[in-house]
Amino acid sequence: MLTYHELSKKPKEFLCATSLSVAEFEQLLPGFDAAYREIYPDVQTREGQAQQRKAGGGSKGHLAAIADKLLFILVYEKTYPLQTMHGLQFNLSQGRVNYWIHHLLPVLRQALANLQMTPERTGSTWAEAAGVADAPADWLLDGTVRRRQRPKDAEQQVEQDSGKKKPIPIRTW
Repeated sequence: MLTYHELSKKPKEFLCATSLSVAEFEQLLPGFDAAYREIYPDVQTREGQAQQRKAGGGSKGHLAAIADKLLFILVYEKTYPLQTMHGLQFNLSQGRVNYWIHHLLPVLRQALANLQMTPERTGSTWAEAAGVADAPADWLLDGTVRRRQRPKDAEQQVEQDSGKKKPIPIRTW
């Protein structure tokens, strides 16, 4: 079973699984914990009813620790696997994976919003975001690769050659 405690001992694999270093994960963890407690307070059940037992009572689930919950949702967001495959990594059934995804995605969004780390979705809002004007120019470039007509002159071809690999032509037999 994949857990934060075990995966944090392997920084390279941790980075591959979450796109965050262990230090970045630990910076996000308090905000995620606060958002989790805000959305799902200890005095209520997950359905919003009054809690009948003391907080912490009942059976312990596979994702008992808040760090494991954050790891679960970050791995899901990074790799976007089938829910059955994600369940195999965390020792959960597909139904429980579906539950936890829908349970934790709002918490992650809230935590990122509280930390002012939400991604900008449109170019106009990104251009107005704080700190963009101070960013170096290489951070502001956004481009796509497009095909272009090759010049017929050999010298101009050499001048305009990017050195990138060209697409392999498709052969039909």
